[in-house]
Amino acid sequence: MTPPAGYQVANLIHLVFRLLQLLVFARVIISWIPVARYHPVVRFIYNVTEPMLRPFRAVVRVGPGGVDFSPMILLVVLFVAEQLIVSLVTGAR
Repeated sequence: MTPPAGYQVANLIHLVFRLLQLLVFARVIISWIPVARYHPVVRFIYNVTEPMLRPFRAVVRVGPGGVDFSPMILLVVLFVAEQLIVSLVTGAR
């Protein structure tokens, strides 16, 4: 038996958000280690994550020791957005 269409869409939404979260984590790891900033994979990660991080960087200053908290805030926002969108698609309350 095939699951309802709303649940198939919800699975796709979960997948997209997991990929975005993975890219944010990769961005954080890349910022900690010396890598070639112009490598195509690194450029892809920066090009995807920077537009999402930029609004948070404009509001949140870098913390003590140069720690950037914007990725953590973005991950929380992505989690909340994912839950909201999935509940709207599936009709869950």
